[in-house]
Amino acid sequence: MTPLVPVRNTSSIGYSPGMVYAIVGEMKKLLGQLDTWLESAASFAKAKSFDPNVFVGLRLAPDQFAFARQVQSACDTAKFAASRLTGKDAPTNPDTEQTLDELRARVRSVIAYLDGFSAADFQSSATRIVSQPRWEGKVMTGADYFVEHAVPNFFFHLTHAYAILRHNGVNIGKRDYLGPLSLRTP
Repeated sequence: MTPLVPVRNTSSIGYSPGMVYAIVGEMKKLLGQLDTWLESAASFAKAKSFDPNVFVGLRLAPDQFAFARQVQSACDTAKFAASRLTGKDAPTNPDTEQTLDELRARVRSVIAYLDGFSAADFQSSATRIVSQPRWEGKVMTGADYFVEHAVPNFFFHLTHAYAILRHNGVNIGKRDYLGPLSLRTP
């Protein structure tokens, strides 16, 4: 059986630097939501009289990343997407967080980093060549990297972080996931 290979014509899906900037902005907003989930997890633990840092090592399946790694991966995906698409250096994080407070600081540092970008920073993002060590010398265009890797990877780890908290009783729901919407009266 021949594996499916994605063939994308990013111009046909409306890829534009402005769209990338808007989606990076949505990643930033959702990292803000993640920060509120971490706060809710701490409050839940306090109300139930257990150490809130228990959440850091929880996972949904034995072969899945623990909660801390899900948070770190969501943060890294957002910051590296912005970095790789603009050519700007990303801050380094040693992945040593062991408490909810340390994870909150990580989330907030990435939000602050993303605050430093403008739409103009993404002007050449579609044609920029992106590679990572684990790709073993292979590359993608910025457009393909963003659509096929960065966006799905961000939502994968963000959703797993949400699911771990939800599964363990933290009172968060869909509105907590989505955050504020741009609703208006027609």
